[in-house]
Amino acid sequence: MCNVSVISKELIEKWKQYDPFVGELVNIIEKDEEVKALLEMSNINAVGRLGYNDHGPVHAKIVAGTSLEILGLLLKKNVELTTLKQGTAKNLDEVKFILVMASYLHDIGNSIHREYHEAIGSLLAKDIVDRIIQSMFPNIGPRRYFLRQEILSAIFSTEMETKPLTLEASIVKLADGLDMSEGRARLPYKMGKVDMHSLSALNVKRVQLTCDETVPIVVEVFLGDMAGFFQVERVLLPKLESGKLKGMVRIDIFDSKNNKVFSVAT
Repeated sequence: MCNVSVISKELIEKWKQYDPFVGELVNIIEKDEEVKALLEMSNINAVGRLGYNDHGPVHAKIVAGTSLEILGLLLKKNVELTTLKQGTAKNLDEVKFILVMASYLHDIGNSIHREYHEAIGSLLAKDIVDRIIQSMFPNIGPRRYFLRQEILSAIFSTEMETKPLTLEASIVKLADGLDMSEGRARLPYKMGKVDMHSLSALNVKRVQLTCDETVPIVVEVFLGDMAGFFQVERVLLPKLESGKLKGMVRIDIFDSKNNKVFSVAT
C-alpha cells in the first residue's frame, strides 16, 4: 500500500527528519552563501525582471523533496537505478546526494539569464558541488568527479528538449515539472497576464504522488477547471517522453469535485 504525498516544500522537511544523511546535506546546502545568493538572484531575474513564476529557494525545496519521494516509489518496486548499475554511485546515500544537489541547483542559471539557464546552471554548479562533496564525502577520492558529473548532467537535462541519460536525471526532471499547483507551474508565464498559460496554471489546485500495482509512480493532478490540463500536456508529458521514466508513470486527472475524469499512461 502506497502513501499519498502532496507536492509541497514540506516534503523535504519530512525527509530531513526521517533521513539523517538528507538532513545533514540539506543543512549544508541551505547555509551555503553562494547557493543562497544564486537562488535569490534567480528569482530577481525570473520574477522581478521577467515577471515569471518562482524559480528560487521555495521551488528548490519542492523539487528536492519530490525527487526523494519519486526515488522512494521506485525503490519499492525494485527499479534499478542507473548510477548504481553503472558504478558512478556506490550506495543509496550517493544517489540521494545526486538527486538533492541537482534539485537545489537546477535553476541557478537563471541568476545570469533565463536563456539557456540549464546549461549555464550546470557550469555554475561545478564549484558548489565540489565544495559540498568534500563536506559530505571527505574520503571519497577521485570518484568524487563521477558524482559531480552526474549532478551536472541532471541539471543540464532539466531543459525541456534534452534527453536525460540516467534514471536519476529523469527523476529530477519530473520533479521539476510536478511543482505546478496554485500558479507555480513550470511552464513560465507572465504574472498578471491573462492567457492560456496563466489560466491553466492557476487551475492546478493540488498535485500528489502515490503508486499502485500497475505502475511505480502515480501522479494525481486535481484541477479547478479543465483548462489546467494544459499544464499536464505541455509540461509533464514532454518531460516524461524524453526521459527514462516513460512507462513507469500514470497521470490521473481529477475535477473540481475530486472525481477522477481520466488517466494518461506514459
